[in-house]
Amino acid sequence: MNLFNVYPLFNINPVKAQGSFLWDDKGEKYLDFYGGHAVISIGHNHPHYQAQLKNQLDKISFYSNSVQNELQTELAEKLGKLSGLEDYNLFLCNSGAEANENALKLASFHNGKSKVLYFSGSFHGRTSAAVSVTDNPKIVAPVNYDERFIKSEWNNIEQLEKVFEKHGNEISSVIIEGIQGVGGIMIPTIEFLIKIKQLCEKYYAVLILDEVQSGYGRSGYFFAHQEFGIEADIITTAKGMGNGFPIGGVLIHPKFQASNGLLGTTFGGNHLACVAAIAVLDVMKDENLIGNAQKMGEYIENKIKDFPHIKTIRRKGLMIGIELDRDCSEVRNNLLYNHHIFTGNSNDKTVLRILPALNIKKEETDLFINALKEVLENI
Repeated sequence: MNLFNVYPLFNINPVKAQGSFLWDDKGEKYLDFYGGHAVISIGHNHPHYQAQLKNQLDKISFYSNSVQNELQTELAEKLGKLSGLEDYNLFLCNSGAEANENALKLASFHNGKSKVLYFSGSFHGRTSAAVSVTDNPKIVAPVNYDERFIKSEWNNIEQLEKVFEKHGNEISSVIIEGIQGVGGIMIPTIEFLIKIKQLCEKYYAVLILDEVQSGYGRSGYFFAHQEFGIEADIITTAKGMGNGFPIGGVLIHPKFQASNGLLGTTFGGNHLACVAAIAVLDVMKDENLIGNAQKMGEYIENKIKDFPHIKTIRRKGLMIGIELDRDCSEVRNNLLYNHHIFTGNSNDKTVLRILPALNIKKEETDLFINALKEVLENI
């Protein structure tokens, strides 16, 4: 049997990782400035994270959600405290797409409506409803397409108001990323978010903040939308939540009522996943990684802002989009193959996406800064 060939692969096979570095099967060392799509939040194989998982393996790694699991309770309590959302409730699942599926379903259960408003440039996952609110026709199969899903332009308040005037009484939820990642690090304006919140309240629609990539300290706030003082009805998270262990979560405002069987999952909230997520929160708190994301992100921006071929820098914390005056693929490949630095791209082909671990150190950022300068000066 062969693998189903859906991924364009770099000819690199990482076999070891530590902190912000990877080593391939030939012994070559790479700086990880992408974290596998913002997944690596506290660095590869952090000693506390590693120790907690190893310790849990000696106890129990899995049982179903038909029994009590005190690790889920501990995770919910610590997440509530560090995020400042202690009055919310937590549903645990396995991925960002699954979190968004459950969020959309919960919203529809709550108000009995079926239409969903999403935005241009969005990416919310590849599963049924999640891909239907993703702005990429190439990955939306005919079975996923439905007129219940309505697209509006990003940061366009006038069009937003027109959509609500026409469909407001039918709109169950509005789903928006705290910061668009795949879309090219696109940041919503405070005016746009406030208007969405006002319209959701007026028309009894649920506001879902997708913080799968922009959450967990990535933006310099626990969740990106918290910078603007916006209260979401539902928040979804995943990627950095487990530092590589598959886990997702739905943070649910207390106005939503739970009932037996309303939501469910086989693997969500299993013992190993919870231990991984608890370890991430412990490290984030003990090492002040949200503060470090703010500091290091600002440092990188200030160092690179005057480099040639950079048109704009879109940044919150360590979620950085570097817009070039050309397709970024040449720069990305040069950084990878000649300087051994992993970076990312986006649906905007000119944007180089930078998502290092939140505990990145100054000397590691300097490796990236110096390499980027050399690459851009020699184009």
